[in-house]
Amino acid sequence: MIVGGGIGGLAAALGIARAGHEVMVLERNDRFAELGAGIQLAPNGIAALDRLGLGAMVRERAVHIDHLRFMDGVTGEHVVSMPLTEDYRRRFGNPYVVVHRGELHRMLYAACLASPGVRLRAGAAVTAYDQDDTGTTVVLKTGERISGDAVIGADGIRSAIRRQLVGDGEPRVSGITVYRCLIPIDVVPDELRWNAVTWWAGPKCHFVHYAIAGGRYLNLAASSDDAATQPVAGVPVEKQLVQILFAGLDAAPRQLLALGEDWKAWVLVDRDPVDNWTDGRVTLLGDAAHPMLHYAAQGACQALEDAVLLGDLLDCSTAELVRRFDRYSHERRERTAAVQRVSRESIELWHPAGTEAKARNDMLSSMSATQLHDHVAWMHGARYFGGALLTGGASG
Repeated sequence: MIVGGGIGGLAAALGIARAGHEVMVLERNDRFAELGAGIQLAPNGIAALDRLGLGAMVRERAVHIDHLRFMDGVTGEHVVSMPLTEDYRRRFGNPYVVVHRGELHRMLYAACLASPGVRLRAGAAVTAYDQDDTGTTVVLKTGERISGDAVIGADGIRSAIRRQLVGDGEPRVSGITVYRCLIPIDVVPDELRWNAVTWWAGPKCHFVHYAIAGGRYLNLAASSDDAATQPVAGVPVEKQLVQILFAGLDAAPRQLLALGEDWKAWVLVDRDPVDNWTDGRVTLLGDAAHPMLHYAAQGACQALEDAVLLGDLLDCSTAELVRRFDRYSHERRERTAAVQRVSRESIELWHPAGTEAKARNDMLSSMSATQLHDHVAWMHGARYFGGALLTGGASG
């Protein structure tokens, strides 16, 4: 039983069904859908989707990015770009792409519908679990109990399964508010239509944009280090507020921000890494296991890696489930904790001012393409094959 029907939960369902198990996915909402806009997929995420049989479809529908482009948001200076074309793709075995989050979710959902080993049930909010030596039971909000061999909690950062298994309370509030919207690419000036994920870094703020939905829309995400203390998600805000908050940026990013309509705000949250997220026949996946800020653009990729490794490890009898879950947690915890930490620490790269910003620019602009690729190789180049993790190297 997989609790949660988001990207990670559906991917895990595919991987585990391919290993020969019957899987039921329990989604708390009335329908299976994914909120949000753009999602970045590095080569490690594409490699995981290949293992699930969806890599070719994602490559066909996604926008293939040519550069990660870092700009000084105050001066408008182009600081450095990491090329993502020939050398990058050859080294890591796949492109770097962006796709609409809902589109990726629909691909996974359709694959699950087509899989004879996967059953999907919406409107099934899980509140707790029980287990013994022979199996597990989840308890729904309605009081209904559903039994099976094992439980995977893929129910997000406020996971009910994690609350019982780890018991670490509410998520950590980052103190950063991000404002998001989509604009039609037709309204974007030609000189700003870069085939890049672009960061404009400013004092205690930064602004990211990239094309999604086959290049039809530009995804805008502007982050403000405003010491927010209360988490909010998807709250509508006036466009004038966004323009005021980022008025200190250069003319080009302000021009793009001014085009935005229907802005919504999220206060970012995450959690500290934990040493173990497995309890007997129960384990966690994705944001339920290792929620991270989005600044390393690895949240979905790490959930997909979880799903593929679980599918590999669960090619076993039910008698082996407990041991395989322990192995899964052991193999994933160090890597995912490192990505969680990098996601937090990257704020120090985006948000300095004055002499610290100049020192950052000098450091980044001195790096060659190979050095930049070396810097991300441990994340972008990690791939799973048959349960073995291979990193770096020419083959990825």
